[in-house]
Amino acid sequence: MFLFTKNFDEQKARAMAGLRKALEEGKVDEDIIPLLEKINSLENYFTTSSCSGRISVMEMPEFGDKVNAAWLGKWHREVELGEVLEAIKKHSSGQLWFLVRSPILHVGARTMEGAVKLLNLAIGLGFKYSNIKSVSHKKLLVEIRSTERMDVPLGADGELWVSEDYIERIVDIANEQVRRFKGKLKRLEEEVEKL
Repeated sequence: MFLFTKNFDEQKARAMAGLRKALEEGKVDEDIIPLLEKINSLENYFTTSSCSGRISVMEMPEFGDKVNAAWLGKWHREVELGEVLEAIKKHSSGQLWFLVRSPILHVGARTMEGAVKLLNLAIGLGFKYSNIKSVSHKKLLVEIRSTERMDVPLGADGELWVSEDYIERIVDIANEQVRRFKGKLKRLEEEVEKL
């Protein structure tokens, strides 16, 4: 067993303190908390950041400019068409986007063997974009990611380019993706204790 990080326990303690603070401040997606608790209860792993996946409506000066972007609506669950239409009404300038992002978790591992075990488990459960994000004497980090994603331009500068019928269709597709990735998260929660 090759130990990458000599200060793993210190890193885990700091990460747990950060998670406790984020939980107290309501900054953690509720549906991912049981999975985080299970991972963090394991001796050889700890979580550093996570998102349970989301649907959003975003206004950006130009695509990719997250610094100056504004969330018009953001949900970590399935959405109703009306919620999305209300968010779209807030649009006034820049580009208007409908986005779906799959879950993402960053998990510190004590050993390379442990990192590979977690990576193989995640990939086997459908998190196909998972990888070992960092390998150094400072940290060994596994990124768990799935494939679900949508980037749909809806309009610009207050003008809507698509019909309500089209928006209804993309909302249906987005909700299908949410059901799919939430199912993967649940399976990961059930299987992670086997590590």
